[in-house]
Parts: sequence; structure tokens; C-alpha cells
Amino acid sequence: MSIGASGGFGRAKAKKIFVRPSGHVAGDINVTPLVDVVLVLLIIFMVVTPLLEKDIFVQVPSTETVEQVTDVPPDQLVVRLAADGTITLNGEAIPLAEYIDRLRKRLEPRGAVDKVVFLTSEDAANYGTLVSLLDGAKVAGAVTLGMATDGPGSNEK
Repeated sequence: MSIGASGGFGRAKAKKIFVRPSGHVAGDINVTPLVDVVLVLLIIFMVVTPLLEKDIFVQVPSTETVEQVTDVPPDQLVVRLAADGTITLNGEAIPLAEYIDRLRKRLEPRGAVDKVVFLTSEDAANYGTLVSLLDGAKVAGAVTLGMATDGPGSNEK
């Protein structure tokens, strides 16, 4: 038997020792594998990129000459609004007050399929007047309205 620190007989008590870490906890992300993967991808793209620069041969069709139409066909109704407010119906200038009546006279003898009116205007034309021309064409009996970007006879390029 042994004599303990307290001077009595019995088992000796174990001392508990707490050790504090001397450094701090590493909270950083290990980026070495990420750098390795990025370098491998960079090498792959550097090798593949010159292979992608090949010429692609395309056959382009030959150009055709297209007949330039300067007159409005007699069966079509084209309303043009000029920048100064002038309204023309197939080249004939008409005042806004007579627009609906004249258009109605031209549309009445036609069938429902043939009641088509094309409207075109210059860029500087009044938008409100253009909308009133559209509404007037519907009132006159037009079934289909078309907006043309260039009027017949305009050779703007």
C-alpha cells in the first residue's frame, strides 16, 4: 500500500490537466485543389482553341435582278401620309375631310377578301393623323390594313 498526499492509505487521485492550444483554429479553405483544376482547364482551352478556328465554306446564291415597281397596281389601295400632312390615295391628293368617303367609294364594289388598304407614312409625319387614317379606313369598310415601310416609287436605299 501507498501513502497518499493526504497522508492516508488508499488510492491516489489522478490530477486533471487542461491544455489550451497555443495556436488558433484554421478556418481557411484549402485552395490548392481548386488551383490545380483551374490550371488543367486553362491548358485544355489553350490547346483546343486553335483547333476551333477553321474556315467554314458557305455557298451563297447568286443575286437576281428584281423589277422595280414605281406605279401602284390599280387593284391596290395605298394611302400615303407626307410629313407636311398631305394625304394621297393611290397618288391622288385628298383632304382629310373627304378621306373616308372616297375610300368607301373605292372599297364598296370589292369583295370582303379584296378590301385591303395599305398605309405608309414618312418618318416626320404626325402620328395622330396616321392613327386617324387607320381608324378611317376601318370605318370606310377595310377588312385588312397593311403598314408599308416604303411607299411605291420611293427608291430610298
